[in-house]
Amino acid sequence: MHPILFRIPLPKQPLMLWWALAAVAALAVVYGLFAMRKQDRQTAGVAIAVAIGAGIAAYVWRGTKYEATNLPIYSYGVMLGVSLVVGWYLTLTLAERDGLPKETMANCYVITAICAIAGSRLLYVATNPDEFKQASDFFALRRGGLVAYGGFVGGYLGSWAYLRSQKIRLLPWADVAVPSLASGLLVTRIGCYLFGCDFGKRLPETAPEFLKKLGTFPHWAQGTLEGGDGSPAYVRHLELFRGSPLGADITKANASLPVHPTQIYESIVGLLLLGFLLWQRKNQKFRGQIFFSFAFSYGVLRFLLEIIRDDTERGSVGPVMGEHILVPGCLLLMSLGFIFGIALGIKNPTMRTVARVVALIPPVAAYLVLRPPSFGATVTTQLSTSQLIGLLSAVACAVAYGIYWEAARKAPKLAMSPATLGEFFEEKEAEEDRLAKRKKSRKKAEDAVKAARRDESADEESTAKAKAKGKAEADDEADDDAKKPSKASDDEGDASKDESDDSDDDSDDESDSDDESDSDDESDEDDEDESDEKAGDEKPKPDEKAKAKDDKSKAKTETTDET
Repeated sequence: MHPILFRIPLPKQPLMLWWALAAVAALAVVYGLFAMRKQDRQTAGVAIAVAIGAGIAAYVWRGTKYEATNLPIYSYGVMLGVSLVVGWYLTLTLAERDGLPKETMANCYVITAICAIAGSRLLYVATNPDEFKQASDFFALRRGGLVAYGGFVGGYLGSWAYLRSQKIRLLPWADVAVPSLASGLLVTRIGCYLFGCDFGKRLPETAPEFLKKLGTFPHWAQGTLEGGDGSPAYVRHLELFRGSPLGADITKANASLPVHPTQIYESIVGLLLLGFLLWQRKNQKFRGQIFFSFAFSYGVLRFLLEIIRDDTERGSVGPVMGEHILVPGCLLLMSLGFIFGIALGIKNPTMRTVARVVALIPPVAAYLVLRPPSFGATVTTQLSTSQLIGLLSAVACAVAYGIYWEAARKAPKLAMSPATLGEFFEEKEAEEDRLAKRKKSRKKAEDAVKAARRDESADEESTAKAKAKGKAEADDEADDDAKKPSKASDDEGDASKDESDDSDDDSDDESDSDDESDSDDESDEDDEDESDEKAGDEKPKPDEKAKAKDDKSKAKTETTDET
């Protein structure tokens, strides 16, 4: 283990601090321009504010320079950067699955990360003020000096302020953000282990050899770090046991005594919490369930880990009490929170009862282990800052879990509905409803127009067909009228031909009987007159004229034949 992963060679020319700040300002300006192009005014405003701040800082520290033969890359800083990148992708992936706006969540993550780092640093400064001699020491993050709970509180406040401006509720964001906190514990505690900070108490002689090897921190070469010649555990043990046989053993071994590798313990805790939270997302019943589960679980586990921590940077707070009373009492409060709150999430009634009974074992066991012997001296202790925050957050989240669970039981559909995401989604849903109604009415109007056009085309088609039919009927009638006169004229021609033939025959017979022909002619004239009078009385219709003429011609022919 070593605090420096590798070193980057540097040119002989000194590096000015304002160069880096100017680069940050330029990147912020470019990001702001892209945001303005997308008409995201809020993001553009944040980017411009960052650019202005970086520009002012570059002007203030324009004379600050860095001169060294190489640039050390610290293990803790690298792990912190890796945790932020992993958390970025994990948080945005889960946010997209839950239907949260991706760009807004990306901005919220950046703000949350900045506030978390600032909060964790501020809490460390508040608990260790003698380590900071000047203002520049506040930004020396490469040497560690961050408190996890300070980061949680700072990130909580930063995300709450940003999401409030976006009209999005905090709990949906917290549900997708806390898995990244678990992954952050997994990664950053490895950086703590490589650096040697946050170490635990001495291991007993009966501890496994592999654990002793993991818990032994070496003495680094002089000048490795600006403050101290060795790992924090080595320096601490050398101060405690200087001039004693143990001090001589430490100097001879050039390493610390074997201690609990609490950094590895907490890294494993982060891994277990990450798997637990991702599993519980599949059975989520209400907004905030993932966040409350993480806060309670980490609060309990962190409280237990603090019991075996031995680093002096944690700080102490609260009343000084007997160890056998303070620790079991705090564990009992958290057990009650689990029984009446978190245990409601266990579906199986039998398993729920068993879990509630098991939850009472830790406070009882702690009392039996820590109680002083008869007539023995009582060991007093005080809660660390992280223990107090863990206790309060665990109990509060357990109570909130029970309240929200009961509300979700009464209205299960409402508990995970889009309305629980915030006013932003309510307005978005209302806008989508308005657009859907507008689209529906527009489609209805278009369908009505199309139907009217179809009716018009059908009417035009029927009218055209009626006109065509009427025209065809008129043409047929005209053809019939044209055919009828021609037929009548043909019949009259035949009749006149017959009359001419008859007249020839009559002329041949005139020589034989003139008297008979005269009498017959008179009778024929009388018959013709009678037929004409009868035809005049009947007044045949136009279409019966041809038939009357035929009958007349036939009558003449018969009379001529008789004659």
